[in-house]
Amino acid sequence: MGDNKGMNKSERAYDLIAFDWDGTLYDSTAAITLAIQRSVGDLGYPVPSRERASYVIGLGLQEALAYAAPDVPESRYIELGQRYRHHFSQAIGELTLFEGVLPLLHDLKAAGFKLAVATGKSRAGLNEVLSGLDVAGLFDDSRTADETAGKPNPQMLFELMASCAVSPDRVLMVGDTSHDLLMANRAGCSALGVTYGAHDAAALEACHPRHVVGDVPALRDWLLAS
Repeated sequence: MGDNKGMNKSERAYDLIAFDWDGTLYDSTAAITLAIQRSVGDLGYPVPSRERASYVIGLGLQEALAYAAPDVPESRYIELGQRYRHHFSQAIGELTLFEGVLPLLHDLKAAGFKLAVATGKSRAGLNEVLSGLDVAGLFDDSRTADETAGKPNPQMLFELMASCAVSPDRVLMVGDTSHDLLMANRAGCSALGVTYGAHDAAALEACHPRHVVGDVPALRDWLLAS
Protein backbone atom coordinates (compact mmCIF):
# COMPACT_ATOMS: atom_id res chain seq x y z
CA MET A 1 0.00 0.00 0.00
CA GLY A 2 2.81 2.40 0.75
CA ASP A 3 5.22 1.44 -2.03
CA ASN A 4 4.56 4.54 -4.14
CA LYS A 5 4.48 7.10 -1.34
CA GLY A 6 7.13 9.70 -1.91
CA MET A 7 7.37 8.93 -5.64
CA ASN A 8 8.71 12.11 -7.22
CA LYS A 9 7.29 13.74 -10.31
CA SER A 10 10.09 12.60 -12.61
CA GLU A 11 9.37 8.94 -11.79
CA ARG A 12 5.68 9.10 -12.76
CA ALA A 13 4.33 8.71 -16.28
CA TYR A 14 1.37 10.98 -15.42
CA ASP A 15 0.65 13.92 -13.15
CA LEU A 16 -3.14 14.09 -13.53
CA ILE A 17 -5.49 11.10 -13.56
CA ALA A 18 -9.00 12.03 -14.71
CA PHE A 19 -11.69 9.49 -13.89
CA ASP A 20 -15.07 8.99 -15.40
CA TRP A 21 -17.63 8.61 -12.62
CA ASP A 22 -20.49 6.21 -13.40
CA GLY A 23 -19.28 2.68 -14.12
CA THR A 24 -15.65 3.57 -13.39
CA LEU A 25 -15.56 4.74 -9.77
CA TYR A 26 -19.26 4.49 -8.89
CA ASP A 27 -21.23 1.25 -9.21
CA SER A 28 -24.23 2.77 -10.97
CA THR A 29 -24.39 1.24 -14.45
CA ALA A 30 -27.40 -0.98 -13.75
CA ALA A 31 -29.27 1.82 -11.96
CA ILE A 32 -28.73 4.28 -14.82
CA THR A 33 -29.78 1.71 -17.42
CA LEU A 34 -32.98 0.94 -15.51
CA ALA A 35 -33.74 4.64 -14.94
CA ILE A 36 -33.46 5.29 -18.69
CA GLN A 37 -35.74 2.36 -19.49
CA ARG A 38 -38.35 3.36 -16.90
CA SER A 39 -38.35 7.03 -17.92
CA VAL A 40 -39.05 6.13 -21.56
CA GLY A 41 -41.78 3.73 -20.47
CA ASP A 42 -43.35 6.44 -18.30
CA LEU A 43 -43.91 8.55 -21.41
CA GLY A 44 -45.51 5.64 -23.26
CA TYR A 45 -42.76 4.99 -25.81
CA PRO A 46 -40.99 1.70 -26.66
CA VAL A 47 -38.57 0.82 -23.86
CA PRO A 48 -34.97 0.58 -25.10
CA SER A 49 -33.06 -2.64 -24.66
CA ARG A 50 -30.53 -2.93 -21.84
CA GLU A 51 -27.71 -2.81 -24.40
CA ARG A 52 -29.01 0.36 -26.05
CA ALA A 53 -29.68 2.07 -22.73
CA SER A 54 -26.30 1.16 -21.23
CA TYR A 55 -24.41 2.25 -24.36
CA VAL A 56 -25.23 5.92 -23.72
CA ILE A 57 -23.81 6.02 -20.19
CA GLY A 58 -21.20 8.76 -20.10
CA LEU A 59 -22.86 10.97 -22.68
CA GLY A 60 -24.66 14.18 -21.76
CA LEU A 61 -28.31 13.59 -20.91
CA GLN A 62 -29.85 15.08 -24.05
CA GLU A 63 -27.52 13.21 -26.41
CA ALA A 64 -28.03 10.03 -24.41
CA LEU A 65 -31.80 10.26 -24.60
CA ALA A 66 -31.71 10.98 -28.34
CA TYR A 67 -29.86 7.68 -28.91
CA ALA A 68 -31.57 5.52 -26.30
CA ALA A 69 -35.09 6.77 -27.03
CA PRO A 70 -35.21 7.75 -30.72
CA ASP A 71 -39.02 7.57 -30.79
CA VAL A 72 -39.39 10.29 -28.17
CA PRO A 73 -39.74 13.75 -29.79
CA GLU A 74 -37.30 16.43 -28.70
CA SER A 75 -40.23 18.48 -27.40
CA ARG A 76 -40.57 15.91 -24.59
CA TYR A 77 -36.88 15.72 -23.62
CA ILE A 78 -37.38 17.97 -20.60
CA GLU A 79 -40.12 15.69 -19.31
CA LEU A 80 -38.08 12.61 -20.11
CA GLY A 81 -35.09 14.06 -18.26
CA GLN A 82 -37.28 14.77 -15.24
CA ARG A 83 -38.53 11.18 -15.18
CA TYR A 84 -34.95 9.90 -15.51
CA ARG A 85 -33.77 12.01 -12.56
CA HIS A 86 -36.75 10.81 -10.52
CA HIS A 87 -35.96 7.14 -11.09
CA PHE A 88 -32.20 7.52 -10.61
CA SER A 89 -32.61 9.55 -7.41
CA GLN A 90 -34.64 6.72 -5.94
CA ALA A 91 -31.65 4.41 -6.37
CA ILE A 92 -28.91 6.68 -5.01
CA GLY A 93 -29.27 5.50 -1.41
CA GLU A 94 -28.34 1.97 -2.49
CA LEU A 95 -25.36 2.93 -4.68
CA THR A 96 -21.73 3.29 -3.67
CA LEU A 97 -18.18 3.30 -4.96
CA PHE A 98 -16.86 0.03 -6.35
CA GLU A 99 -15.09 -2.00 -3.69
CA GLY A 100 -11.46 -0.93 -3.49
CA VAL A 101 -11.94 2.46 -5.17
CA LEU A 102 -11.75 4.60 -2.02
CA PRO A 103 -8.42 3.19 -0.78
CA LEU A 104 -7.08 3.41 -4.34
CA LEU A 105 -7.92 7.13 -4.50
CA HIS A 106 -6.25 7.73 -1.15
CA ASP A 107 -3.11 5.90 -2.28
CA LEU A 108 -2.97 7.82 -5.55
CA LYS A 109 -3.17 11.10 -3.64
CA ALA A 110 -0.45 9.92 -1.25
CA ALA A 111 1.72 9.07 -4.26
CA GLY A 112 1.44 12.65 -5.47
CA PHE A 113 -1.04 12.36 -8.36
CA LYS A 114 -3.58 15.06 -9.05
CA LEU A 115 -7.06 13.54 -9.39
CA ALA A 116 -10.13 14.79 -11.25
CA VAL A 117 -13.59 13.67 -12.32
CA ALA A 118 -14.76 14.08 -15.93
CA THR A 119 -18.37 12.95 -16.13
CA GLY A 120 -21.44 13.01 -18.31
CA LYS A 121 -23.53 13.72 -15.19
CA SER A 122 -24.90 17.18 -14.46
CA ARG A 123 -23.24 19.30 -11.78
CA ALA A 124 -26.28 18.87 -9.55
CA GLY A 125 -26.22 15.12 -10.13
CA LEU A 126 -22.52 14.78 -9.35
CA ASN A 127 -22.79 16.94 -6.23
CA GLU A 128 -25.74 14.85 -5.04
CA VAL A 129 -23.78 11.59 -5.12
CA LEU A 130 -20.54 13.12 -3.83
CA SER A 131 -22.33 14.52 -0.79
CA GLY A 132 -23.09 11.00 0.39
CA LEU A 133 -19.52 9.70 0.01
CA ASP A 134 -16.37 10.16 2.08
CA VAL A 135 -14.29 11.66 -0.73
CA ALA A 136 -13.63 15.17 0.58
CA GLY A 137 -10.24 16.46 -0.51
CA LEU A 138 -9.50 13.61 -2.90
CA PHE A 139 -10.33 15.38 -6.16
CA ASP A 140 -8.47 18.48 -7.31
CA ASP A 141 -11.23 19.43 -9.75
CA SER A 142 -14.17 18.08 -11.74
CA ARG A 143 -16.17 18.84 -14.86
CA THR A 144 -19.70 17.82 -15.80
CA ALA A 145 -21.51 17.69 -19.13
CA ASP A 146 -23.86 20.58 -18.38
CA GLU A 147 -21.10 23.08 -17.52
CA THR A 148 -18.93 22.30 -20.56
CA ALA A 149 -19.23 20.10 -23.66
CA GLY A 150 -20.34 16.49 -23.28
CA LYS A 151 -18.24 13.48 -24.23
CA PRO A 152 -16.57 12.62 -26.54
CA ASN A 153 -15.89 16.35 -27.06
CA PRO A 154 -12.53 16.96 -25.32
CA GLN A 155 -13.49 20.32 -23.79
CA MET A 156 -13.85 19.05 -20.22
CA LEU A 157 -10.37 17.54 -20.34
CA PHE A 158 -8.94 20.76 -21.76
CA GLU A 159 -10.50 22.66 -18.86
CA LEU A 160 -9.21 20.19 -16.27
CA MET A 161 -5.72 20.37 -17.74
CA ALA A 162 -5.81 24.16 -17.58
CA SER A 163 -7.07 24.29 -14.00
CA CYS A 164 -4.51 21.70 -12.83
CA ALA A 165 -1.68 23.17 -14.97
CA VAL A 166 -0.89 19.82 -16.61
CA SER A 167 -0.03 19.19 -20.27
CA PRO A 168 -1.83 16.51 -22.34
CA ASP A 169 1.15 14.14 -22.36
CA ARG A 170 1.01 14.01 -18.54
CA VAL A 171 -2.71 13.16 -18.32
CA LEU A 172 -4.39 9.76 -18.12
CA MET A 173 -8.15 9.41 -18.63
CA VAL A 174 -9.72 6.34 -17.00
CA GLY A 175 -13.17 5.27 -18.18
CA ASP A 176 -15.55 2.41 -18.85
CA THR A 177 -16.93 3.59 -22.20
CA SER A 178 -15.70 4.36 -25.68
CA HIS A 179 -16.98 7.93 -25.11
CA ASP A 180 -14.36 8.38 -22.37
CA LEU A 181 -11.52 6.96 -24.42
CA LEU A 182 -12.43 8.90 -27.57
CA MET A 183 -12.49 12.09 -25.50
CA ALA A 184 -8.97 11.32 -24.29
CA ASN A 185 -7.79 10.66 -27.85
CA ARG A 186 -9.19 13.98 -29.03
CA ALA A 187 -7.56 15.81 -26.13
CA GLY A 188 -4.17 14.28 -26.87
CA CYS A 189 -4.16 12.37 -23.57
CA SER A 190 -3.50 8.72 -22.75
CA ALA A 191 -6.45 6.51 -21.83
CA LEU A 192 -7.08 3.42 -19.73
CA GLY A 193 -10.24 1.33 -20.15
CA VAL A 194 -12.10 -0.66 -17.50
CA THR A 195 -14.46 -3.47 -18.53
CA TYR A 196 -16.54 -3.73 -15.34
CA GLY A 197 -18.79 -0.83 -16.38
CA ALA A 198 -20.95 -0.19 -19.46
CA HIS A 199 -18.86 -1.12 -22.51
CA ASP A 200 -17.08 -4.38 -23.26
CA ALA A 201 -13.39 -4.94 -23.94
CA ALA A 202 -13.80 -4.95 -27.73
CA ALA A 203 -15.44 -1.51 -27.76
CA LEU A 204 -12.72 -0.14 -25.50
CA GLU A 205 -9.83 -1.73 -27.39
CA ALA A 206 -11.14 -0.17 -30.62
CA CYS A 207 -10.26 3.23 -29.12
CA HIS A 208 -6.60 2.23 -28.67
CA PRO A 209 -6.14 2.86 -24.94
CA ARG A 210 -2.82 2.27 -23.20
CA HIS A 211 -4.34 -0.75 -21.47
CA VAL A 212 -7.68 -2.34 -20.50
CA VAL A 213 -8.32 -3.85 -17.07
CA GLY A 214 -11.13 -6.06 -15.83
CA ASP A 215 -11.49 -5.13 -12.16
CA VAL A 216 -10.49 -2.60 -9.51
CA PRO A 217 -7.50 -4.61 -8.18
CA ALA A 218 -6.03 -4.67 -11.71
CA LEU A 219 -6.77 -0.96 -12.06
CA ARG A 220 -4.94 -0.32 -8.79
CA ASP A 221 -1.91 -2.35 -9.83
CA TRP A 222 -1.61 -0.57 -13.18
CA LEU A 223 -2.10 2.96 -11.84
CA LEU A 224 0.29 2.63 -8.91
CA ALA A 225 2.95 1.27 -11.25
CA SER A 226 2.55 4.26 -13.59
